[in-house]
Amino acid sequence: MGAGRSALTDAAEELERKRAELNVRADEHRARRDKLNTEARSRAEERGLILDELHAKSAEAQDHRRHRDDLNDQVREAKRLREEWNRKLQETSDRVADLKRARVPRPGAVPVWRLRKELRELEFRHMTTALTGDQEKRLVEEMKRLESAIREQDEALHQDPEIDQALAALNEARTEAEKHHAAVGGLAEEAQREHEEMVRLFEAVDELRRRADEVQAKLIEVKAAADEAHRAHISAIEEVRDVEKMLYAARGGRAPAAWAGETEPPKEEDFLARLKKGEKVSTEDLLELQKTGRG
Repeated sequence: MGAGRSALTDAAEELERKRAELNVRADEHRARRDKLNTEARSRAEERGLILDELHAKSAEAQDHRRHRDDLNDQVREAKRLREEWNRKLQETSDRVADLKRARVPRPGAVPVWRLRKELRELEFRHMTTALTGDQEKRLVEEMKRLESAIREQDEALHQDPEIDQALAALNEARTEAEKHHAAVGGLAEEAQREHEEMVRLFEAVDELRRRADEVQAKLIEVKAAADEAHRAHISAIEEVRDVEKMLYAARGGRAPAAWAGETEPPKEEDFLARLKKGEKVSTEDLLELQKTGRG
């Protein structure tokens, strides 16, 4: 009987040691779980911030795309107008040329086209030839004379209402054609800038999406580890409760009926050996050993 009680005492001490060990293990699992859950929340917040930035840049890129498309529409319209006024410019230019050819110049007058040709030649010579002071003076005077002759003939042409009207239409066509040509260039450059900014933003969106995916993968990994630590914590707590049931029995308490069972009484040395090795022992084993100790 004394040997049985001694075995129960030893068993109780071993169970106390095991309970303490399991409590430490449970605390470790809980601490790891809490740490991982904190990291998971941090990862989720990081991913949320990345997604917020991603959505903002994506919306901005879409704005640039819409602006670019609108500018491209304006470019197409400006090109259409430029072509229209270029056609009018050619038509009015031909009309003016026809009217000038049909107009009979005064006797001895040099045609304007020849005066303009001579003036261009003198201007080229003035820019490219080294001249003495007197030569340059004579050249400049001749250029002035040609300019005056051209101006006189132009003024005379304007006296003809038909030619004057044709010249006004020509000037209008030239002005409009140049205006729309400039508009095409300006709008095309602006559209290109919008396109480049859109591309830059979409590239940034792609990079943000890659980062968000990386954080999401890490978040899933951390949450899985946290869940595993939680399960380990619960398992350790359940083991602690099992050990406490056995301690209750080892200390001579009356165990609930559900703990009892009809099993063959364990041998004391086998029971303690199994307990110290960390093998599973049941409350029923302790109850049987308790009966042996009382016997």
